[in-house]
Amino acid sequence: MRKVSIFVDVQNIYYTTKHQFNSNFDYNKFWKLVTHQREVVAAFAYTTDRGDTKQIQFQNILRAIGFEVKLKPFIRRADGSSKGDWDVGITIDIMEYASKSDIIVLASGDGDFDVLINRIRALYNNETEIYGVSNLTANSLKNTTPNFFPISHELLLRSN
Repeated sequence: MRKVSIFVDVQNIYYTTKHQFNSNFDYNKFWKLVTHQREVVAAFAYTTDRGDTKQIQFQNILRAIGFEVKLKPFIRRADGSSKGDWDVGITIDIMEYASKSDIIVLASGDGDFDVLINRIRALYNNETEIYGVSNLTANSLKNTTPNFFPISHELLLRSN
């Protein structure tokens, strides 16, 4: 079996699926899709910690699926803006696991990751798969791999 490492930029996926579809990403379906007939080396979900009950429940669901949840404190600035960016942490982890994996899966639309994806492909010849909301994913990121998979209704939770 081929070895896969999975990295999910939870904030990016949350906001882009909400904006585009007014729906939530289905992490169970995603997990089944990207792990099918593959050995999981690592699986990380990067998010912020606001400490509220709903968020803690969501983090526990991610853990039950198989993700290691990495938390960063949610910081609200005096000007009303917020901070909770995981780009550097995701980059470090992908660089660490690229040499141990045949396939790197990144769920994010953030164009800052294009250089990283190009670098690991050059260094380790990894197969890469990018999942993102198509019109909210940077073209530079989409173009780094032949395996860009647009998030669509199949990977969303159904509304009741």
